[in-house]
Amino acid sequence: MLNSPVLVLNNFFFPVDTTSVKRAFLMLYIGAAKAVDMNYETFDFDTWSEISILKKSESIRTVSKVIRIPRVIIVLRYDKVPNKEVKFNRYNIFRRDRSECQYCRKPFPRNELTIDHVHPKSLGGKTIWENVVCCCIACNRNKGSNILSSTNMSLAVKPSKPSWELLSNLYMQTIKFDEWKPFLSSIETSYWNVELEE
Repeated sequence: MLNSPVLVLNNFFFPVDTTSVKRAFLMLYIGAAKAVDMNYETFDFDTWSEISILKKSESIRTVSKVIRIPRVIIVLRYDKVPNKEVKFNRYNIFRRDRSECQYCRKPFPRNELTIDHVHPKSLGGKTIWENVVCCCIACNRNKGSNILSSTNMSLAVKPSKPSWELLSNLYMQTIKFDEWKPFLSSIETSYWNVELEE
């Protein structure tokens, strides 16, 4: 329980990291952070320890009281944001292409899409923003290892590096707790967030 994750926000309410419950309680206790609820209301250690425990809430028992575990904290003197460089990962490629096959232009669930190299790797194509696209399995088989100009296929949009979006750069395993939802909304599994290599 003490090692389970707590979402860390900077003082602009942007998610910047995760920490452990143990460290979050320490930061609350020394006044370096405040607990945050789903309504963006903040609480110092004393006011947080007075909040009643809800039925489904996890808690820690001390000698004198039971304290609800904070699942989101805000660091009071931290105004930095994550690097504005867009991470080159599956999540961001699928997000850029709106989970649509860039050849047949149809939307698919993510588990029915793959990533295709427009100029095939086997012919010297690189794994870079400008050479990878979302592709359905049927179109991927149809194109194979051919150069696009030698097929009857075309791209919906020429692939390019997308503009930076803060939330897509976080390396979160998943939205672990309901309390994280207002701050993370659509962070996917780590598979989608692993940075791809050339």
